[in-house]
Amino acid sequence: QVQLVESGGGLVQAGGSLRLTCAAAGRTFNNYRVGWFRQAPGKEREFVARIRWSDGRSAYADSVKGRFTISRENANTGNLQMSSLKPEDTAVYYCAAGSAYPGDGYNSRDYFYWGQGTQVTVSS
Repeated sequence: QVQLVESGGGLVQAGGSLRLTCAAAGRTFNNYRVGWFRQAPGKEREFVARIRWSDGRSAYADSVKGRFTISRENANTGNLQMSSLKPEDTAVYYCAAGSAYPGDGYNSRDYFYWGQGTQVTVSS
């Protein structure tokens, strides 16, 4: 069992930045893939970014490419740096962890463990 804890959400003006953190309690992310998903009111949960912990390979949704950066901070903590935020980025953001293989990590079904979510609100 992996318990994930997100932090760093909040309210920011359009064009601003936020950094979200995902921490695994009691174990490391070694051999895992860590992803970020988001869900806006009335919409389905969508993929944002993911990173394979062993080699740091990452991927992004087209909507955030060039603005968001997913990274490894240490063995059990990862970050999602969000810049040039837009009102349409407003959502609850979820951290997730799953096996590094197989699959591409773009689907929520690729992940076993989920955090509780953190609210990000971008005002116009």
